[in-house]
Order: sequence, then structure tokens, then C-alpha cells
Amino acid sequence: MATKHEKCSLNPVFVGRLAIGGILMGLANLVPGISGGTMLLAAGVYPAFVEAVAAATTLARRIRPWLVLACVGIPAVLAIGLLAGTVRDGVLQHRWIAYSLFIGLTLGGAPTLWAMLRPIPPRAVVATIASFAGMVALALIQETQPASTDGGGGLGGLFVAGFAGAAAMVLPGVSGGYLLLVLGQYVAVLDAIDAFKGAVRSAELPMIIEAGWPLAAIGIGVLLGIVLVSNVVRWLLARHRAITLGVLLGLLLGAVAGLWPFRGAVLPEVGSVIRGQTIATPSEAEAVELKYWPTEIYTPSAGQLVGAVGLVLVGGLASIMLGRFGRDGDPDDSEDAPAASA
Repeated sequence: MATKHEKCSLNPVFVGRLAIGGILMGLANLVPGISGGTMLLAAGVYPAFVEAVAAATTLARRIRPWLVLACVGIPAVLAIGLLAGTVRDGVLQHRWIAYSLFIGLTLGGAPTLWAMLRPIPPRAVVATIASFAGMVALALIQETQPASTDGGGGLGGLFVAGFAGAAAMVLPGVSGGYLLLVLGQYVAVLDAIDAFKGAVRSAELPMIIEAGWPLAAIGIGVLLGIVLVSNVVRWLLARHRAITLGVLLGLLLGAVAGLWPFRGAVLPEVGSVIRGQTIATPSEAEAVELKYWPTEIYTPSAGQLVGAVGLVLVGGLASIMLGRFGRDGDPDDSEDAPAASA
């Protein structure tokens, strides 16, 4: 029997929601600290997306899962390709504007998840509080602890890095870049990509094969991460729906902890860690690109404070309207919805 998400994926209005969610997911992947999964949650299409990914990993012959993935993936890729420069410049030059808007977009998804949870059992409330606390703790750790620099670049480490990055892509509220830094694999992954690109440009087969092994390790990790995490999330949604949605709600609310908008870029200091590398000299600090500079909290002006509140409200209203868009075709209203566990 087709599940509720499969039925709804053919609804033109819901396809529109998937596309908008894909655009937001693509934009989120361009902004440091924001998870694409969080934006899918805010758009109210995360359960359908996870189910489609899980179905696709089994090479399902049904068209619906592939349609869902196409409706999310194609807009996401287009958003990244067309808006990467604009979003990057916006974050670097007007951080408080960009982050205020993303805070609103994120929080605006809470009513959609709340509606999916009703009636709300006590265990779902506990799950929400626990996952919210976990996200706040992660934000504090990211703020106070330097990233690891000694994870190496072995094939095993790169496999783990690929797995972690895939998990972050599927799980809302988790930044893949930060996980790579924690694992000490951020630079190793970038080096592997650069080495492969250089080998391809050289057009020498032995170099391409040698440089391809690290990317193969990363790719296998990504593939297994997507397969395992998406299927686990789908299983949890089917068997323990209320608790799982409670966890997702906590992740959604806690995701804004790392998005405080009033932060300014500052020149790196000697001894600071940038992209997994320790800055040893003032000249190295000055050579760091602006997009990699650390940030620090500053006191906003009255105009910035009022503007930020307004942008949060605008983003929240847009997200709430998106959640209501196509509500009649929402998969969670289907009679095939899995029973929520108490």
C-alpha cells in the first residue's frame, strides 16, 4: 500500500512545497552553521523527504520517491548554483540581516511540526526538551572549543568524515562543516577534493587513480550515511512517530542557538585555528580570506535591533505561510498516517 507521503507527492500543491523546501535547503547549505534538514523541517516536508530518500536507497521502482527527490534536489542545486555568490556576500557583509531572516524561517516551521504532533503525549515533550538542550550544548561547544586539527587524512578517517557529513545532511540542526572540524577531517576532505581536481587536470591516469582513492572513501561513507540515517529516521517516524517528531521539534528550536545575528568578522590572531589549521604568524593571519575570519559578538545599534526583530517576524511569517500552503494535501492529514506512539 502506498504510504501517505507517496500519495501526496503527486499533489501539485505539495510539489510546490517540496520545491520551496529544496530552494531553502540549497540556500541553507550556503550559510555557515545552518542545516539543510532544518529548512526542510521548516517547510513541513522533512518526513516526506526522509521517506523518499529511504525508499530510493532500496532502488524502489515506484516513481513517487524519485519525484519527491527531484522536486527537492533540482531546486536545491539551482539555488546553490545561481545564488551562491549573492548569499555568500550577504552573509559576509550583512550577517545580521541574513541570520535574522534565517532565524525567522527556522522558527516559523515550529507550528507545522506542532500540528503534526497533536495530540501531544508527555514523552514527546520530554524528547523536545532533551533535543533542544542538546542543540544548545552543541552551539556552546562550537563557540568555546577550538576545532580539532589532528584527525589526519587516512582512508578510515575520510570514510568517517563522509558518513558524518551525510548524517548532517539528513539530520536537521546539525552542521556538516562543524562535524568535519570536530573530527579533524575538514582540511583532509578539502585537500582530497583539490588533489583529485589537480589530477584530472593533469590527464594522467595513474595520478587520477591515486587521487581517487580518498574520494572513494568519502563517497562510500556518504552513501552509507545517507542509507543508514534515512532508513533509521523513517523507521523511527513509523514506529515512534510522536517521540521522533518531538526530537525534530527540539532540533528545530535549538538550531537558532548558533545563529545569533550580531556577530562581526575579526582578523584571526596568531594561535587561532582556521579551517583546521593553526595560524603561526601575523602574515598567515592577514592572508586568511574574509569568509574564513572568526566572528565575535557585538552590541547592536537600536536600528539593527529593530530591523532584526522585523526580519525574524518576516521570515517566520513566510515560513508559517509555507506550512499552510497546500495544507489540504499535507501528507500528515492522510488516513494512512502511522499511529503516533504515546
